Formats: sequence, C-alpha cells, structure tokens
Amino acid sequence: MNEAAPRALVVDDETQMLGIVAFALETQGFEAVCVHNAEQAGARLRAEHFDLLVLDVTLPGASGVQLCERVRATSDVPIIMLTARTTEQDRIAGLLAGADDYVTKPFSPRELALRAQAIVRRTRHGAPSGEQVLVNGPLYIDPTRREVRVGQRRVQLSEVELRLLVALTRRAGQVVTWADLLNEVWATGEQRGGRDMIKTTIYRLRQHLGAEREWITAVRGTGYLMTRLDEQRRLDQR
Repeated sequence: MNEAAPRALVVDDETQMLGIVAFALETQGFEAVCVHNAEQAGARLRAEHFDLLVLDVTLPGASGVQLCERVRATSDVPIIMLTARTTEQDRIAGLLAGADDYVTKPFSPRELALRAQAIVRRTRHGAPSGEQVLVNGPLYIDPTRREVRVGQRRVQLSEVELRLLVALTRRAGQVVTWADLLNEVWATGEQRGGRDMIKTTIYRLRQHLGAEREWITAVRGTGYLMTRLDEQRRLDQR
C-alpha cells in the first residue's frame, strides 16, 4: 500500500513566495496548502492534519515566531521558518520558539524542498523498529516509541529535540562535535547558522530536563558532552 503524500501548510503573506514554496514542495511529492496569516493557519491546523509547517517570520498580525510558539505548545509537527532577516538574534528567536530548522531568503527552492523531505521522512518513520533503548543512569530513552523518562517523570520532546538527546546519550562521556550533531540530527553539513540551531535546541532540551539540565555541558570550540551518569553516581558515592 502506497504511503499518503505528506501534507505541508505554508504560511506567508506574499502570494508569489507562497507559489514558489508550494511548487518546490510539490516537486518532492508534498501536498501544499497555502494561507496568508497566523489566524488562517491556526484554523487549518485545528481542522486538519499536516506533516510539516513552513512559515515566514514576518506575518501580518501575529508574527511567525508567535505562531510557532502557539503550535509548539500543543503539537510536535516539524516547523521550518523562512526569514529574510540574517541577524543571529532573529534566527535564534525562531529556534527558541520551537522551530526545527530555518531557511534564509533568498534560498534555493530545491534545497528547501529536500530539507523538508528529510525532516518529514525522519518524523514519519521515526527510529528503525527495534532500535536500542538507551539508559544512562535515571535517563531512559526508547527511540522507537519516542518515549523519554527521567526516573518516573515523562519528558515530552519534539522530534529534533529527541534526536539531539539520542545523539548525545549514545556517546555519553564523550564529546560530540558540532559537525557530528549537524549531520546526525539535521542531516546537513551546512555550517552557516548551524551552531545557532544546535545551541537553541540544546537550550530547549535543557528546559525540558529541568533540574537535570547540567547533564549536558558545552565544550568550548568543540561541541557538547552528555555526562556518563552511572560513572558520576559511583564518584558521588565515594
């Protein structure tokens, strides 16, 4: 049985840009639905299922960042943000709001479509069936079932947050480089802006972990380290 075409909701106040994005997505097998503002997007999201949300940062009324925050509060649908702004602060605002990726205008329509295809493929198919459960001290991760627990507490993560946590936990006690994280989590070797994506996703991940946020530490100029918690526990007991 053939899998249904993935559905993307595209939000941009410029009709020409909507057409460009929709055409690019359709060339990769998407069904694209286009709206012009956050209010229209909210109505469609409440009424229909979408596999991807592509939205512009600058929208009339509620901004793209505000829409992203609203969506992320109730859904883990993948979100790609489009922005003509190139400052670090603007990129970080969207990522902190919960976006999984961003593309800066002007962009290659093919690149956008391929990135959209990759993120939806990972979300739809998730981890391969039977992928190993990860346990690091009180941290339990079942990638196949998308289940994360710290002790008895369930932790709800978006798809990209889960992939980042898995990448770090698989190599607990080792430094994972920026380049490796970009490749494993975002499936890209593009360094431009890549560290912003990692930093802001790490920030969101730490927020979810709460008191356990210190398990993930930055290694200056290199990447990040997940503490090997079983070893840390033995040291604490000495």
